[in-house]
Amino acid sequence: MTGSDQELFDAGERLGELLERQGRMIATAESCTGGWVAKALTDKAGSSAYVFGGLVTYSNQAKQELLGVTGKSLEDHGAVSEPVVREMVAGALAATGADVAVAISGVAGPGGGSEEKPVGTVWFAWGDNPASTEAVVEHFSGDRDQVRRQAALFALQGVRGFLEAS
Repeated sequence: MTGSDQELFDAGERLGELLERQGRMIATAESCTGGWVAKALTDKAGSSAYVFGGLVTYSNQAKQELLGVTGKSLEDHGAVSEPVVREMVAGALAATGADVAVAISGVAGPGGGSEEKPVGTVWFAWGDNPASTEAVVEHFSGDRDQVRRQAALFALQGVRGFLEAS
């Protein structure tokens, strides 16, 4: 999985087709991917049929003010954590009224990593309500661009898997 332009386009198109078949709208809440998931979803003409919108909440302040992430979660666990991405999904669903949301927060590098959360650590969450939200952590290798591309691709594929299973 490299996250090439073609892989991202294809994954966005496949997820979009599934969303459209299911009659669902998606919202994105992105940090380290900087809107790349929303871009992949909107690369296809007509994507307004299934993309409600996206929020790039790169700073902790944006996560709190736009998505309702609690200061306690950020303080106790850091922005790159399961509790934060779960709250990002809940906040995106609440803020937009979309049917499903995806959240991504990670350490893309080259700096910012730690022993506990090295560069390439990315947390993901997706769901259609807080009770059904799934969260997973992945560790990607490569430079900043490669980590971000792989994370965007993983998010698109993860949401598709969630929707196919529900």
